[in-house]
Amino acid sequence: MNKKHKPKEIEEKNYSFWEEKGFFNPDNLPYKKSYTIVLPPPNITGKLHMGHALNGICQDVIIRQKRMQGFKALWIPGTDHAGIATQNVVEKDLKKRGLTRFDLGREKFLEEVYKWKEKYGNIILNQYKKIGVSCDWSRQRFTMDKEYAQEVKKAFLHYYEKGLIYQANRAINWCARCATSLSNLELEYKEEKTNLWYIKYPIKDSKKFIIVATTRPETMLGDTAVAVNPKDKKYQELVGKKVILPLQNKEIPIIKDRLIDMEFGTGAVKVTPAHDLKDEQIGQNHELEVVQVISEKGLMENCPKKYQGLKVQEARKEIVKDLEKLNLLKETKEYTHSVPKCYRCDSTIEVIPSLQWFLKMKELAQKAIEPVKKGEIEFFPKNFKKPYLDWLKNIKDWCISRQLWWGHQIPIEGESDVLDTWFSSALWPFATMSKKDFKVFYPTDALFTARDIINLWVARMIFSGQEFTKKNPFSQVYIHPTILTKDGKRMSKSLGTGIDPIELIDQHGADATRFGLAYQAMGGQDIRFSKDSILMAEKFCNKIWNASRFVLGNLEKEKYTFAKLKIKSNHDKRILKQLEKTKEGIEKDLAKFNYGKACHKIYDFFWHDFCDNYIEKSKKDKNEQILVYVLLGSLKLLHPFTPFITEEIYQKLPIDKKESIMIEKW
Repeated sequence: MNKKHKPKEIEEKNYSFWEEKGFFNPDNLPYKKSYTIVLPPPNITGKLHMGHALNGICQDVIIRQKRMQGFKALWIPGTDHAGIATQNVVEKDLKKRGLTRFDLGREKFLEEVYKWKEKYGNIILNQYKKIGVSCDWSRQRFTMDKEYAQEVKKAFLHYYEKGLIYQANRAINWCARCATSLSNLELEYKEEKTNLWYIKYPIKDSKKFIIVATTRPETMLGDTAVAVNPKDKKYQELVGKKVILPLQNKEIPIIKDRLIDMEFGTGAVKVTPAHDLKDEQIGQNHELEVVQVISEKGLMENCPKKYQGLKVQEARKEIVKDLEKLNLLKETKEYTHSVPKCYRCDSTIEVIPSLQWFLKMKELAQKAIEPVKKGEIEFFPKNFKKPYLDWLKNIKDWCISRQLWWGHQIPIEGESDVLDTWFSSALWPFATMSKKDFKVFYPTDALFTARDIINLWVARMIFSGQEFTKKNPFSQVYIHPTILTKDGKRMSKSLGTGIDPIELIDQHGADATRFGLAYQAMGGQDIRFSKDSILMAEKFCNKIWNASRFVLGNLEKEKYTFAKLKIKSNHDKRILKQLEKTKEGIEKDLAKFNYGKACHKIYDFFWHDFCDNYIEKSKKDKNEQILVYVLLGSLKLLHPFTPFITEEIYQKLPIDKKESIMIEKW
């Protein structure tokens, strides 16, 4: 062994060795019982960030352990076409060349997307390899592959023929920049300072007013009612009367509806069914007219000439000025509220009426609720179960159409819209498999994902699995922690607080990065990232190397066997007992995805019990067989966490070996 542990020298060499030997492919394993994981497909626009890195490490630890435990372990990798994200990236690229997608036309534009995908689409998967993930690359999938697209088409037609898919003109979230609809789950909310404007609506045939508070005065041009809560006593006499809508000079009714929050503003609320999802519900309850005053381009329409064609923010300023002139603005208060933004381009979302395709969710939601309620599917940590069930109980029909060119085109004649990306990725656990693999490897066993896509993805995979395979797609869902900055903020590339896991690997090695991240996953929902743990792990890897080098450098025999262990002292007994206890503890921890606890156990055993105590005492009272046996046992326990260094040392052991530690018995 080299005097120093040099990660760069052993990582690429060992990864190539594993790939060439086909150890990632379960078809080459002799075992019968299967264990399956599907990699949450990263976007083809993506580069590896810390969340991806931690998720990949968590999956790899389990798949390597299962492989060593005698399972036919399959880990299916792949990528997602990521409709909006990919279209945006390619459009930006075209813009640099002075072109738009409309200059090219749909067919030529899609050719550009595929060129982009060929060049950049697998960057993230190659970065995953640097971490040492042991996916079966021969089974790599892409959500736009021909076979996968066929499954998506079949799913749409199945729902359509069952009467669960319909088309309707509804108020939806609209991104004017991306020119597409978005679901509630695809929005990000940002706190913004704005105003709360208190506007006087004149009561018909009276000199009195009813005052409504709003953060969006521009939408008042589309008001079709003013609403109050039935329990709000101060407005009871006004219910049923009419008000004159300012600036439009139009009569609209005062109605009562229990959806109104009496605590907001004055308790009286303007109702604009075209431009607010709650208002749309109120409008349906009272059969109100729907008046659209904001277009798909985010410009004012169907309103007095002076506002027509203005952008929303411009119209807001003009409307407020005009209300002041008419003495209809009672007061303005500073107000901070959450503004919905497009999760891809950060534009402010408008709610507008639009003809879209929807999937009825009542029956399907039940299929996602029951297996979790019955305990057939478990969440780790358990606290994610309640919000999952709460969301499904209050679910609305899913808007599945998107006004994009890149994606799975809706399979109905004359339809140019594509399906929501999540519609196709909902089929991932089974649509990734051949018929032969489906028989052996489905259902999968565990799903590893982030908390922000539990509803976007996990729930949808569960009801899709039930609907199309009559089985749950997996039995365990592990929600990995979110990695935050040291002071508890979200990591951000733009703010310079993001950390590149590839840089960590280049500086400290893949094993140290893996162990250091897993070491911090102590069961909480967040990890406040500290480089100290990576430095600790780097020292630990050096300790593993040096201790192994010491053991191997002081052996007298050429080969050691373990059919019968020769125990010569209490030290031998103690270390064997501690090794067994550590193994059992790690098994229990990993069964519950307690990575940090498992790391702490193997660290304490190897550094303190083995190195500080046993190796030191063995210098006087040497039992070489037990030394090699405990070193081998330690390497096996370490392998799922630190695969490269353990493979390198394993190959030097003077024992009857398998081809790789990957296929050694756990």
